[in-house]
Amino acid sequence: MKSSSRPQPQRRSRSRALALSLLAALSGGVLAACQKPPVDQASPVRIGYSAWPGWFPWQVTETKNLFSDAGVPVKMQWFDGYLDSINALSAGQLDCNSQTLNDTISSIAGGADQQVVLMNDFSTGNDQIIAGPGINTIADLKGKKVAAEEGTVDHYLLLMVLKEAGLSAKDIKFVPLETGAAAAAFAAGKVDAAGVYAPFTTQALKRAGAKALTTSREHPGAISDLLVCRRDFIVKNPEKIQKVVNAWFATLNTIKKDPAGTLPILVERSGVSEAEFKAYNAGTTIQTLEQNRQGFKPGDSMLSMPHAAEQISLFLVETGLAKTKPDLSNLLNSQFVDAVK
Repeated sequence: MKSSSRPQPQRRSRSRALALSLLAALSGGVLAACQKPPVDQASPVRIGYSAWPGWFPWQVTETKNLFSDAGVPVKMQWFDGYLDSINALSAGQLDCNSQTLNDTISSIAGGADQQVVLMNDFSTGNDQIIAGPGINTIADLKGKKVAAEEGTVDHYLLLMVLKEAGLSAKDIKFVPLETGAAAAAFAAGKVDAAGVYAPFTTQALKRAGAKALTTSREHPGAISDLLVCRRDFIVKNPEKIQKVVNAWFATLNTIKKDPAGTLPILVERSGVSEAEFKAYNAGTTIQTLEQNRQGFKPGDSMLSMPHAAEQISLFLVETGLAKTKPDLSNLLNSQFVDAVK
């Protein structure tokens, strides 16, 4: 979707703004079409996304003109490097971004003022710690070279499973590499293991004897993928955010009702084969509207974002990925999923 860097295997950058227009006056009268809400002609909402199966549906939203149907102008911006999208949001170059809960908390710990407005999915297998021959358990990673993108969700997953195995970051030879480079280094035998996410898992697993030691499937709720916006933008533009969230759920309905018409869009955006794309679906669990509403509520498991945020926040401090525990009081904003009809 998970703290992660989610670039794309085929380095094709696509960014296009939707062409939106007002209903025009025709033959002295006003054209009355009013099946759709009027489109706000103010500046578009700038939304970033990158290579993760749970975010590919945004391409359907754009291609099928569902932002226009929702009455909101949007400029989707594709990022080959996921961390670049996080930096763009923090720098004010985006209004919203597709990113993980882990990364959002890290940004807030660094001084950013951001809010979660939508949960796209949970990673349920697409984030993996993959190892080569002779390494059969997490404990076997001791003393080995392990690559991952530093500060991302797969780095987080790596540290988490090391701790569960009674090890720490000091027990491995950590090799910080961008996710695509980590997968390539592992496939070439330059490192012993790698923490990567789909679609880069496919590349890593091509190495002879490669296997996933553990995946996000064994850690439900630990890696959630979200739409996160700058809080100052939300305060000034709540109606636009509402329409963006509405468009997301309209997209999920469109994909469900028209799989034949939407699958080619998803496959093309993913940059992998149709068979590989379908395999990724099992490792990403898109969250329904009701699951979103439940996910924003307090709970005692990682399926509850308030609980998960507290646990992740403590873990980031404990492992040194964040200097201090951030203020999470303004992190979650459920008003938009609650208002979807």
